[in-house]
Amino acid sequence: MSSNEPRPCLSVVVPCYNEQSTILALLGRVRASPWVAEVIVVDDGSTDDSRRLLATVDDGSVRIIHQPHNMGKGAALRTGISLATSDYVVVQDADLEYSPEEYGVLLEPLESGVADVVFGSRFLSGRPHRVLYFWHSLGNKLLTLLSNMFTDLNLTDMETCYKMFRREIVQGITIEEDRFGFEPEITAKVARGQHRIYEVGITYDGRTYADGKKIGWRDGLRALQCIVRYSPIGERLRCRGR
Repeated sequence: MSSNEPRPCLSVVVPCYNEQSTILALLGRVRASPWVAEVIVVDDGSTDDSRRLLATVDDGSVRIIHQPHNMGKGAALRTGISLATSDYVVVQDADLEYSPEEYGVLLEPLESGVADVVFGSRFLSGRPHRVLYFWHSLGNKLLTLLSNMFTDLNLTDMETCYKMFRREIVQGITIEEDRFGFEPEITAKVARGQHRIYEVGITYDGRTYADGKKIGWRDGLRALQCIVRYSPIGERLRCRGR
């Protein structure tokens, strides 16, 4: 194999909750990537047809894990990440908002040895983006700003799904949040670990709430709490309270 050719080095962790309309198409695109060594789908207690559809997947590189009940995205990722075995781990939502064809873009700083963690930013480049909610976009930018203030990073998109890690780094982090608080939590803990963080621009095909988007304003409030909770200040307060 040429050094310029893709090598299967990536564990893709897919949290899935009621994604019957997209899960098989998503897995087809993930499996088509030459970078992917394994796919770990964690069905988070789906009540639609997702579980039956996942049972039809016949591919030794795809592992299907079933949570005992709906426990949240963070809990699903905690399960999936612990099972990863490849050099790198990436989070892949099951809703087709993010493009698996861009794994190579995310991997470049990792494979070249300059990064330990790579964030795929929806706001960094001129790549195509579906135009959707103003207030949702503003909320994301505000959360990123506050996260940056507490972590001393200069990210443009803390809330992005596309976070790619060297496996030993993400498996060395204790994930405490069960829902969407995973994003600010993992960002704060990566920053505290002083790991080398890069951002790359990605495309984004956002979906509407009618399409099945699940994150809401309560998750935004929890993200605010997590930004403080997992900051050095919050960590010191938690230690004093023990």
